Amino acid sequence: MIGDELMPHATPFAASPAVHETHVSIVFLVGDRAAKLKKPVHFPFVDLSTREARERICHREVELNRRLAPDVYLGVFDLLDPDGSPCDHLVVMRRMPDERRLSTLVSAGTVPAGATRDLAHLLASFHTRAGTSDEISASGSRETVARRWENGFAEIRPLLAGATQLDLEDEIEDRARVFLAGRRAVFDARIEHGRIRDGHGDLLADDVFMLDDGPRVLDCLEFDDELRYGDTLADMAFLAMDLERLGSGALAAELLAQHREYTGDSYPETLAHHYIAMRAHIRAKVSALRAGQGDATAVEAVDGLLALTAAHLRKARVTLTLVGGAPGSGKSTLARGLGDALGWTVLRSDEVRKDLAGMGHLDRPPDGLDRGIYSDRHTASTYRELVRRAHRLLELGEPVLLDASWADADLRESARAVASASSADFLELCCEVDPETSARRISVRRRAGGDPSDATREIGDAIRRRFDPWPRATVVATSGQPHESLASALGAIRASAALPRRRETGAGSGPEGPSTLAEDTPNVGS
Repeated sequence: MIGDELMPHATPFAASPAVHETHVSIVFLVGDRAAKLKKPVHFPFVDLSTREARERICHREVELNRRLAPDVYLGVFDLLDPDGSPCDHLVVMRRMPDERRLSTLVSAGTVPAGATRDLAHLLASFHTRAGTSDEISASGSRETVARRWENGFAEIRPLLAGATQLDLEDEIEDRARVFLAGRRAVFDARIEHGRIRDGHGDLLADDVFMLDDGPRVLDCLEFDDELRYGDTLADMAFLAMDLERLGSGALAAELLAQHREYTGDSYPETLAHHYIAMRAHIRAKVSALRAGQGDATAVEAVDGLLALTAAHLRKARVTLTLVGGAPGSGKSTLARGLGDALGWTVLRSDEVRKDLAGMGHLDRPPDGLDRGIYSDRHTASTYRELVRRAHRLLELGEPVLLDASWADADLRESARAVASASSADFLELCCEVDPETSARRISVRRRAGGDPSDATREIGDAIRRRFDPWPRATVVATSGQPHESLASALGAIRASAALPRRRETGAGSGPEGPSTLAEDTPNVGS
């Protein structure tokens, strides 16, 4: 029975209630109340086949959702059979206005100005207060995240149909495993910094309502504590994924940035893309289940969500890129441009070399080539330190550009080995320009000052003569304007991102043979 104080205007048995259905619930909308009835279903991730299980889940749903919306969840009430015994149970809530649902506002393009900031503030406060413990923190480990992916792979495969879906699933599985293989440090850091919490677990735009007195967030994941435990970034990634699915990637990015600001969080963008992909894959599985229940619209949703998963895993790839060439070839200009365009870390050998010698970056050593800090011994130490720093960043999920001459083939192989050990993609770019242009640039740079490079024209000529063949490199012609070289290099990086990437074949690389990207290809980086 349901008390009048909770259903004052109607009961679930009144004529013509509005009804909505999910894969686990039926929701009746009556007057100013909503009543949710759990289905007697048994899925791999939830068993609601008994009345006792449904009653337990109803009480858990109210308890957990009152953390974010205490004035919405009114209680759990019994449905009685003719002899007065409970036969099922309802979660009773205040009814939220459909027109203020975030998904409705996004689809209509009417999200109020400042609304995402209010929502980000609410969720940041929730995540800051949310419970944590050693058990909860363990849910953020690389092993737990990997297990969740693997469970998802096993559950979704039997539900997929057609070569397109299966091909995408193959790519998704490969790329997710590659990311996880080399990123233990980033997951450990998230645990260390207290970012693993008892969160919402199922943040979707359908369950967010933007009311005049502030947002309300409903319907957290109540049936499995372990699935609700996780990184607060993973929690936000669910909503970001859903906003992007609805066609508002800009709103998703804005919400993530605001949440990051309010929580003071710091993480590599690759981790955000990884978690968005993970959430899209989970949603693809849910849609596939609904398709199996006869929902025709869910079939198209599966296609879109798998594509979204794959797209974010491509963005989540961690890459070590060598940007090499003789002095005056424009490699440092190109490396800086790529770093700015892609948000990747740039490490420069000229600076590392002087760090090791205890010098300022603009200090000039008295020695020339092959002596002092340019001796073979110090050069070897410089490259070891360069790749050591890169290794740490790659493990933390940060793509890295290494700006150095890379004239020695053995040194390139040491970088390739680090990429392989970090389960990172590996790309080699060699800047080429005619000797006269190179000499002119070196002369201009030395007169202007303010650059760590100590190269002279004579040093440049000597390094050019010593340059080992570099057949694996993509050649970037740099005699034109910097923006033209940058466009060419961006094109090479983006082309390499589209290549199949399977961990068992070793770290990825560019083409095995040399290729040339001319300056007159203005659209290659678009």
